[in-house]
Amino acid sequence: MEELDAAIVEVLASDGRCSFTDLADKVGLSVSAVHQRVRRLEQRGIIRGYTTQLDYEQLGLPLTALVAVRPIDPAQPDDFPDRLAHLSEIESCYSVAGEDNYVLLVRVASPMALERLLFDVRAAAGLVTRTTVVLSTPFEGRAVTERHRRVASPTPHH
Repeated sequence: MEELDAAIVEVLASDGRCSFTDLADKVGLSVSAVHQRVRRLEQRGIIRGYTTQLDYEQLGLPLTALVAVRPIDPAQPDDFPDRLAHLSEIESCYSVAGEDNYVLLVRVASPMALERLLFDVRAAAGLVTRTTVVLSTPFEGRAVTERHRRVASPTPHH
């Protein structure tokens, strides 16, 4: 990725509502050049959308948990995401390597709501669950573009 495109991505990753004028000032391009580059980044699928960061506590969903799942019967078809898609408390579903097949990020109102959700997950898909309750979130949703670029482009050894 070109350096200017990477700079645009970094600004938008930290402030998705940044205007084209402010973005142009931050990366040192004209507004029309920034607009063209953003459109191209969207067309290439690098920028897939713009989201709103929510305060789940204020929305009445203060309990966040990570639920690792694996099938009771390893021979059953791996269609768990389809079977769980109707459960709106599941924010994300990650296919993972290791002992478990998937890790679910869930948000619920209370421990009792979590217990009901776990029952629904087990019943809907014939799964064994292992749950970790989040106590606090020092950070989340950070853009890793700058750090990733440094790792992906190591400096040559002399």
